Amino acid sequence: MKLSRAAALSSSLLLSAVLALTGAGAAQADSTTQAVDYAALGDSYSSGLGAGSYDSSSGGCKRSTRAYPRLWADANAPSSFAFTACAGARTDDVTASQLGPVNSGTDLVSITVGGNDAGFADVMTTCVLQSDSACLNRIDEAKAYVDTTLPGKLDAVYAAISAKAPSARVVVLGYPRFYKLGGSCSLGLSERKRAAINDAADHLNAATAKRAADHGFDFADVVPGFTGHEICSGASWLHSLNWFNISESYHPTAAGQSGGYLPVFRSHA
Repeated sequence: MKLSRAAALSSSLLLSAVLALTGAGAAQADSTTQAVDYAALGDSYSSGLGAGSYDSSSGGCKRSTRAYPRLWADANAPSSFAFTACAGARTDDVTASQLGPVNSGTDLVSITVGGNDAGFADVMTTCVLQSDSACLNRIDEAKAYVDTTLPGKLDAVYAAISAKAPSARVVVLGYPRFYKLGGSCSLGLSERKRAAINDAADHLNAATAKRAADHGFDFADVVPGFTGHEICSGASWLHSLNWFNISESYHPTAAGQSGGYLPVFRSHA
């Protein structure tokens, strides 16, 4: 027997209501969601150095269970998850030793890289131990490297990712500004040094964003997420200088990974 249009519509609405009440509609929607193959590449800001809870099998790479890639994977259950990011990695390290699991089936890639190439650690050592002028000169050297040499290094990494995973969505995440200017710190670096370090982070982010865009990748800016949580803010998501665990200095805490990096990655993934 053929139902009238009104009866058919009524039946359809009733079925929708029943599905909503039983959860069947949600289950049906979830079953159509395709799981992704995800690879997390890059340096210490992706490995999670500073967040603690390190996977002992990762050794010096310091891959943390609290790093944003692991948090995203735990929440989204990708069909595969390759976590090869490593503390201290430079662009050449990514191409040489992190791309093994990346292939034509990879759907999603995240990466932070470039800070070590630009001499981030040496910049901070110089600024902590030496004068304002020495700090600013070292920052100028790093910015010159970012302008002249780093773009080619980033191009090589991004091209290698595209060659191995041509269909992947690639999210390139930046670095936070370290300091809240005019903040609560009464000791430590001068305000002049802090401002110059923040400017250097902006300079690196701008160069990285340009290279990412030219390769068709998404650049995810974490600066807004860390605003109000910089060193000297009173609610920092970044380690300041830590003489007891020097490698964690100037890296995101667990809160920085979950509150600063994870939300911005989630919005681009």
